[in-house]
Amino acid sequence: MAIQLDHIIVPSKDRVAAARQLGTLLGVPWAAQGAVGPFSPVYVSESLTLDFDQWNDPVPKLHYCFRVGQDTFDVILARIKGARIPYRSLPHGPDDYTVNTAFGGNLVYWSEPDGHVWEILTVSYERQTAPLDAGD
Repeated sequence: MAIQLDHIIVPSKDRVAAARQLGTLLGVPWAAQGAVGPFSPVYVSESLTLDFDQWNDPVPKLHYCFRVGQDTFDVILARIKGARIPYRSLPHGPDDYTVNTAFGGNLVYWSEPDGHVWEILTVSYERQTAPLDAGD
């Protein structure tokens, strides 16, 4: 069996609100309470879960990126715009409400209340492979 990342803990000041926001934006299932542990899971795909964990300590600012097909990118970006969430073309800096078209695809970044940087892209700049099918 190939190695797969199964789940990752995402620290949060309000785990339920953070999981709800990401699950809604990505259009994937999420739960206020997971089956195991004190987590609010977001079921990103059949093989990956993000478990939002409630933290009282300062939350480190982390970066999470999702590669999606162009159709899914367009839908997620529409949800970001509909929720009036500021977005940008670079990981840090001002919210310029611009889609970055570098690397032969589209990408955008946004931050959520805990300061994590979320990214969606259609072509990986780390793994120069063909883009996902338009319909994913």
